[in-house]
Amino acid sequence: MSTPKDCSRFKVPGSRFQVANLELGTWNLERRRSLGLSLVELIVFIVIVSVAVAGVLGVLNISARGSADPMIQKQALSIAEAVLEEVQLMPFTYCDPDDPQAATAQSAAVGATGCTAAASVEAIGAEATPPYGPETRLGVTTPYDNVNDYNTFSMTGMTDISGSPITGLGAYTVVVGVAGQAIAAFGGGRAIPAADSLLVTVTVTGPGNTTATLHGYRVRYVPNALP
Repeated sequence: MSTPKDCSRFKVPGSRFQVANLELGTWNLERRRSLGLSLVELIVFIVIVSVAVAGVLGVLNISARGSADPMIQKQALSIAEAVLEEVQLMPFTYCDPDDPQAATAQSAAVGATGCTAAASVEAIGAEATPPYGPETRLGVTTPYDNVNDYNTFSMTGMTDISGSPITGLGAYTVVVGVAGQAIAAFGGGRAIPAADSLLVTVTVTGPGNTTATLHGYRVRYVPNALP
């Protein structure tokens, strides 16, 4: 009986034996891959997805916060515009409009061509003593009746000119400043001194520290125009 011979020495590169072994190895690799993800691959996948989801949620959160800011900013700006218009529409007379000579006064002096008394001469700020004060924005007997009366005026919780609260605007605060501001000559015109020109500044603060500030001028172009 003959002994089986070792045929491995007869294998040559490119033989059927090597091709079969290569095909078998490839099939085993593809079979292992088709079985699913390994634990490491699954963990890496979860981490990547988590980071991506966190990024998307962060963008959505910023967008949600940002979408409310324009509304608050527009409300603050609208309030500032309304208050500035209210102030600028007030008279800018030499005397308090309640002074008998307010319609004829040509200066802030006291006398026949001016005001009847020093207490009625208009200055920056509301009149504080009778008979022309104390003045308040919505006062029944002595309300604000001049542009400069609004200096240092502040209000939290918006109301209209009649004092009725405006729904939804209770979180806004208004501060008004009035100061003499000279205007330089330009375009061939004449300069306006600070005594005849007021700079009105209205600052509105709302939710989220939102702030809107508007500036406007009021000049004494009709010194005897009364309400």
